[in-house]
Amino acid sequence: MTQAKLSPTLSPDARCAPASGRAILQVSGEDRVKLLQGLVTQDLERVARDGIGYSALLTPQGKLIADFMLVHQEDALLIDMDEALAEDLARRLTMFKLRSKAEIARLEMPVTRGIGPMPEGALEDPRHPSLGWRLYGAALEQGEPVDWDALRIAARVPKIGLELQSGDSFILELGFERLHGVDFRKGCFVGQEVTARMHHRTSLRRRLMVVSLSQPVPAGSVVVNENDREVGVVYTQAEGRGLAHLRVDRAEGVLRAGEAEVRVLDSGE
Repeated sequence: MTQAKLSPTLSPDARCAPASGRAILQVSGEDRVKLLQGLVTQDLERVARDGIGYSALLTPQGKLIADFMLVHQEDALLIDMDEALAEDLARRLTMFKLRSKAEIARLEMPVTRGIGPMPEGALEDPRHPSLGWRLYGAALEQGEPVDWDALRIAARVPKIGLELQSGDSFILELGFERLHGVDFRKGCFVGQEVTARMHHRTSLRRRLMVVSLSQPVPAGSVVVNENDREVGVVYTQAEGRGLAHLRVDRAEGVLRAGEAEVRVLDSGE
């Protein structure tokens, strides 16, 4: 299924480019909101109000299946997600819909992401203001390339396939509440019981932290402390900084990842 492309006017101060590696699923039908409201971590009323929301589908054990943007349209909801997980998510949603009056289909639609003044029709990234805006239905490119990794690191925003691991990650450890990706007042969603228990804990055992590195290391490198005890893993890196998923009780002093010295700059507390 395809959709007509937009051609909005860009401010000369905007920098943008088409988002690569993304897929769009379209959920249509009169039961589309009811279906997703009982499954995903975001409140669909908020998506309707704001036009866009960050969300996820979890396993019953509270582990991440996929994260995505939910985009409100007059007669449908769009799911903007990592292309590698789209087929699996479409299959799962089809399984959940049973007799619901809803249809899930792949939609061929370009997505542009940018920073600076927003063009008409663009939506602000709901995770963090520094991540700019997203425009659906147009493939636009202007200005110098944006270092999205550096922006994500500064804002402690995880990415699927790196800090976020499908089938393994617990979303609260990766900052979903801070990034407006989960709503505990909306009612039930898959994995809510485990996620709510973590939410009510005094503190989390692991967190996504910003670290400095004396030199680059491969993404996925294990971080150890001075006693060679494993502290966690470092993933995205840019400009001497990185995102690391670390144990709170061990993330102190000088740490190491391979030959690199690692220091915590922002523990998220």
